[in-house]
Order: sequence, then C-alpha cells, then structure tokens
Amino acid sequence: MKTLSITSPYIELYKILKLENMAASGGEAKYLIGEGLVRVNGRVETRKRYKTVAGDIVEYNHEQVTIVSVP
Repeated sequence: MKTLSITSPYIELYKILKLENMAASGGEAKYLIGEGLVRVNGRVETRKRYKTVAGDIVEYNHEQVTIVSVP
C-alpha cells in the first residue's frame, strides 16, 4: 500500500488519482470516480471533489493509497 502525504487539512479525491498515476489526467480521474470505480474507506465514492483527510484509504484497480498528514 502506498501513502500520500498532505500538508493541508484535505485533498480532493480526483487529485489523488492523478498524483498517484492511477489516472492519466484529472479528466480521466473524474470519469473513473463518476462511474463508481473508486472506493474510499471501502465505500464507493462518486463525488469527484470529495475531500479526503488523513487516515482515509483510497482504492482503485486493486491499488490502495493511504492519506497521511505531515505538519
């Protein structure tokens, strides 16, 4: 499982897919989310701008990313 460190209180879901190369672009990331192919903490999430916070686990295509906060 990979981790993504954030310095802000949250990061929008589509940005995670883009930053972690789970999607080729922001547009593709939004499409994947809209189609119900992405899970956050085990639940399907269809809100493209869903605000993920430290401790959340994002999953797509059998890849998982844990969000961690750094000061």
